[in-house]
Amino acid sequence: MNFKELGLNKPLLRAVAEKNYNAPTPVQEMTIPLVLEGKDVIVSAQTGTGKTAAYALPILQLLFNRQEASKKGKKIRALVISPTRELAVQIQENFKEYSLYTELTSTVVYGGTAMEPQIAELKKGVDILVATPGRLLDLHKQDVINLDYVETLVLDEADLMLDMGFIDDVKKIERLCPSGKQTLLFSATIPYKVVQLTNSILKNASKVNVTPTSLAAARVYQLLYFTPKPNKIELCLHLLRNTIKGNILIFRRTKHGVDKLEETLLKNNYKVESIHGDKSQDDRQDALSRFKNKEANILIATDVAARGIDIDNLDNVLNFDLPNIPETYVHRIGRTGRAGQSGTAYSLCSADEKEYVISIQKLMQKHIDVVEDHPFPLDPKAKPEVHKRKGSKHKKGRKSEASKKKKKRWY
Repeated sequence: MNFKELGLNKPLLRAVAEKNYNAPTPVQEMTIPLVLEGKDVIVSAQTGTGKTAAYALPILQLLFNRQEASKKGKKIRALVISPTRELAVQIQENFKEYSLYTELTSTVVYGGTAMEPQIAELKKGVDILVATPGRLLDLHKQDVINLDYVETLVLDEADLMLDMGFIDDVKKIERLCPSGKQTLLFSATIPYKVVQLTNSILKNASKVNVTPTSLAAARVYQLLYFTPKPNKIELCLHLLRNTIKGNILIFRRTKHGVDKLEETLLKNNYKVESIHGDKSQDDRQDALSRFKNKEANILIATDVAARGIDIDNLDNVLNFDLPNIPETYVHRIGRTGRAGQSGTAYSLCSADEKEYVISIQKLMQKHIDVVEDHPFPLDPKAKPEVHKRKGSKHKKGRKSEASKKKKKRWY
């Protein structure tokens, strides 16, 4: 199938052709017709499946067909909510590229940066707004944003949005939009929290399920290294010196872990950048740009910071810490091996992470190759480390008033 068969108009087809997209991905093929029909849609699809275009293209088409002649006083008619700033910026870039040959305008608003330039943009009038929940509600409170004319509401990465505690904000935003709007919900996984949300805000929604677990596995060569936890840093350095070629995205579970590894690699003269939630928006954006421009060949990130970020031609992914959610592993390795390219995913596994490997292999229905020939092997009999709590096994509770009175005073 090609994009023309999906019923897209000439300006959009021209923009898509310039991006060198020849054929729609499965998620685009299934979602675009449903959105064009005006239906509410729930899409289960991971990053890297082409889901942004799956809603951006039909939204642009619908808005194009009902375009108002005057540029002045444009109303926000499509609203996309994204959990992270990076993803919001990227979604807006996609809208800009696809709407190149139309008169449709879009802008992005997010926290952690000055409001004034964003307010100035909004006052010019836009058709499409991409926003993070907090900043959107702040601007709405100031009467800068009017959501009375929203025809399509998109909730992107809904599972992450709920994990980050945005559930009340999302519901508030949904209530601020007209009741007759079309709602599209995209989520990598569909946990119970997402099901509850969809039941409360979507009407007779069509479901699209694209599970690219096998796809990710097909294009990515996966390798597993069992090693004691204290040796992970040395094994990581060993792989960087002897095995890994090209650029690499390294995942760590915590912000502290990201900082610690970055410090070590910088001491060893590697060109490293890092992104996590405690860094300012500008710092994160700069780090990402330097990595994309090849000024650094190593980027270390937490899952939340890296969610939704597109890096073209990523050669390798390294799971320094294995995730406890198997879908997260598929997300991570799906960053490489995109658009027909191949890539390699390396995973370092300590004794306490062995159970994660079992659930990852079960989800992917694939056995990950184990590399045994390396300098820091894990003893097969090694037990997971148990961190003993120091001090008394009896919890020190607060003393009752009665016991305080009984106590003999020296005064």
